[in-house]
Order: sequence, then structure tokens, then C-alpha cells
Amino acid sequence: MRGSDPDAALYWLVRMLDGGVDPRYLARRMIRMASEDIGLADPRALDVAITAADVYERLGTPEGELALAECVVYLAVAAKSNAVYVAYNEARAFVQQDGTRPVPLHIRNAPTKLMKNLGYGRDYRYAHDEDEGYAAGESYFPDGMERPNWYRPTDRGLESKIREKLEHLRSMDDKAKKLK
Repeated sequence: MRGSDPDAALYWLVRMLDGGVDPRYLARRMIRMASEDIGLADPRALDVAITAADVYERLGTPEGELALAECVVYLAVAAKSNAVYVAYNEARAFVQQDGTRPVPLHIRNAPTKLMKNLGYGRDYRYAHDEDEGYAAGESYFPDGMERPNWYRPTDRGLESKIREKLEHLRSMDDKAKKLK
């Protein structure tokens, strides 16, 4: 599947099933691949994998194996990106090394009068009320923390559109910072 060869993917699926591998294990691995190796390049892959696992649970062998075969072919030909997987691991490593930082006051919820008096939620910008539904220049990171660049979308599949959107939002941030 990772190599984008549907025939090879089908061959190994059938070999594993024939060898006695639990189809539920194969379904679990397909779900993982949809998240790890395909990611947002084709977010439908995760739905296909979960549906195939559900179908197998409902039908069992042999009927449910066809859903697994359909999933294998879909995953094999889907656009691939592990950008979310890489970003997630980088964020985890950063948090493990950096430790805990306080949530900035402006993004804290203020359900009580005391919290409001302490400044929770003060100066919060509601993105839906802003141009393009985006609070340009706003930071949602702890005070003093530089903006990381963990998620770097590829130019494959849907991620190319996500990359374009992020570039546009970052340019809005740059303009907003120049106005301050």
C-alpha cells in the first residue's frame, strides 16, 4: 500500500489472510496507515479504512474480506503524506522537552465572575467575527513561546490546498503584525 501498487497490496493481503492473520489486525493496520501514511493528502482514506473494519465486523469471513480488499486498493492508490504524523511527533517531543506552560489569559474560558475579574478571556478575538473568519496576528501559544512550524503540508492531494490556505493565513498574520 505504501508503495502505491494496488496489485502488490492485494497479493499481500490475500497471502496474509491465507496464512491465518486475523483480519481485524489487518483492518487495524489499514486504519493506522490511513492516518500515518496518507493523512490529509486524502482524508477520505481514514473513513474508507474505518468503514472496511466495520463491514468486516458485521459480515466476517469471507464476505467482509472484500471490504478489506477494497480498502487496500484505495489506500494503495491514495495520495500519500505523513506530514501530520511528523508534525505530531515533533510537537510531542517539544512538549516532553519544554514542559508545561500556562495557557494565555486571553484564550482562557471565563465562566465565573472571579475568572473574568482575573482577566480570563479579556481581549479574546472571536475568529468568526473577523475578516475571512480568521483573527490575523493572534497567537494561541503560551506567552513567550515562538510559533513552531511543525505541520508542513506536502504538495500532494488535499494537502496542496491546505498548504495554500496556510500560506494565505500566514501572510495575513504578517500584515497584521506590520500594522501593530
